Amino acid sequence: MSKVARFQAFDLLATPVAVMQGQGRILFVNAALEDALGMSRRTLYDMHLPDFFLDPQPLMTALLGAQSNEFAALRYEAQLRRLHHEDILPVHVIVAATDEPDEVIVELMPVEQQTRQEREERLLDQAQANKELIRNLAHEIKNPLGGIRGSAQLLEMELDDKELTEYTQVIIHEADRLQTLVDRLLAPHRRPHVVGDVNIHEVCERVRALILAEFPRGLKVLRDYDISIPEFRGDREQLIQAVLNIAHNAAQALQERIAQGDGQITLRTRILRQVTFGKQRYRLALELHVMDNGPGVPDSIKDRIFFPLISGREGGSGLGLTLAQTFVQQHHGMIECDSEPGRTDFKILIPLP
Repeated sequence: MSKVARFQAFDLLATPVAVMQGQGRILFVNAALEDALGMSRRTLYDMHLPDFFLDPQPLMTALLGAQSNEFAALRYEAQLRRLHHEDILPVHVIVAATDEPDEVIVELMPVEQQTRQEREERLLDQAQANKELIRNLAHEIKNPLGGIRGSAQLLEMELDDKELTEYTQVIIHEADRLQTLVDRLLAPHRRPHVVGDVNIHEVCERVRALILAEFPRGLKVLRDYDISIPEFRGDREQLIQAVLNIAHNAAQALQERIAQGDGQITLRTRILRQVTFGKQRYRLALELHVMDNGPGVPDSIKDRIFFPLISGREGGSGLGLTLAQTFVQQHHGMIECDSEPGRTDFKILIPLP
């Protein structure tokens, strides 16, 4: 087996990897490192990798240590000079020797990517914990509700003073309101996942029509579509609900701008290539943005907007984004939010075939 063939598996990794010999001569770079440096592996072959670092000496020292078996793996922080990008990329460097003599593997984890992956893992863990908490809590609330409502109805039938029925009606009304809330909490777990071919732009157009029907004046819903995005397998109704929940939240946040006549929501679709999220690398992914020019997400809830019952609007249930996140995760995707005054961007990522 040729040396290059031995290293082909590195192309499946999301992090940049180089295999070197001697004092830093490049034998192989994976696709991720080609992307990071903006150079092909053919061009990079036989070049001196330490020259690509702002300070080459730590890597030279690490190579000597790896070749003399001073350590199994060495980690340190460095700055990679991306010559064709004319910028500096902070990276976490991992140097390890292979079983072959005079051969060293160097993995370069971009610090931003490492931070993002840690945040994604934390969000996924939180979402799973939230889902279990919601389901268990909803069941605990649901069980006594029927008994409370039934008892109030029976009590109302026994009351001679009809003025007192005002109080039983309050009990019945509040029990019904809680029942509706519980049903919404349990909805994602009850409804079967109906899979079919999904055109994301049909989903966006349905959401656009629903939003404009509710807010016919003072709000523009702009389209910025990449029509080359292929259909994919998914639950169309779940995705409509997920995007609608986000867009509806945006419209609610735009009330002042709508009153002034300059409220704006933008639906943007793009294709991402060789992207990593949710601990996996995908060849293709859908990137759907729901952007608005509203006041932004309040700082007090920015880190908790996907938590259940957290709302930035008085009277809001705090379930819209939680349900949207659940529906997107059922498509192996994720939602991210970037917000500042005058611009809020909810980004949905979904793998494509």
